[in-house]
Amino acid sequence: MATSKKMITREEWEKKLNAVKLRKEDMNTLVMNFLVTEGYVEAAEKFQRESGTKPEIDLATITDRMAVKKAVQNGNVEDAIEKVNDLNPEILDTNPELFFHLQQQRLIELIRQGKTDEALEFAQEELAPRGEENQAFLEELEKTVALLVFDDASTCPVKELLDLSHRLKTASEVNAAILTSQSHEKDPKLPSLLKMLIWAQNQLDEKAVYPHINDLSTGQLEDPSE
Repeated sequence: MATSKKMITREEWEKKLNAVKLRKEDMNTLVMNFLVTEGYVEAAEKFQRESGTKPEIDLATITDRMAVKKAVQNGNVEDAIEKVNDLNPEILDTNPELFFHLQQQRLIELIRQGKTDEALEFAQEELAPRGEENQAFLEELEKTVALLVFDDASTCPVKELLDLSHRLKTASEVNAAILTSQSHEKDPKLPSLLKMLIWAQNQLDEKAVYPHINDLSTGQLEDPSE
């Protein structure tokens, strides 16, 4: 026999929510964490002035980090590697997977530009030796070189490597590595808290009927449907 769910009215639910005390300083810290992690340097500077909230890292480093990310997104991988080394040479020295992915992206850009001979030479000299030491790298290299076999890239089984989304993926990987090197979380806290809210509501749905927050952008409570 099914157990009936507990009914919680809007008045009761709002009373429970209002009983939870949140410090404004904690909320400001969450906002600053998001702005810093996502690279909104101007917004972070303005928020610091208006709220007095101190960022966890030097805001000047955000501009440098975003320059690296933008270089990868634009396909200027060689420039991105130089910028990363200027920031902190240990980032690539201690992260062979990241360095391989940057070099792989560089190879993809050569193929995109139709520089077949240069691409083959680069693959042989820069990536093949790493593939010999790591089976996963070798498999990724073989997939990338497969792009050269097809005259029409749209018919290649790994055509997604040429998508701009692959640039964005590599850029995000670099961004996360730089944040980690600065002892900062690679992901902002706010989205994780919103995911926890959704999870908590889903868990509570099994036991009660209550006002939901269905639109996270507004945070408005919506009355439960019977």
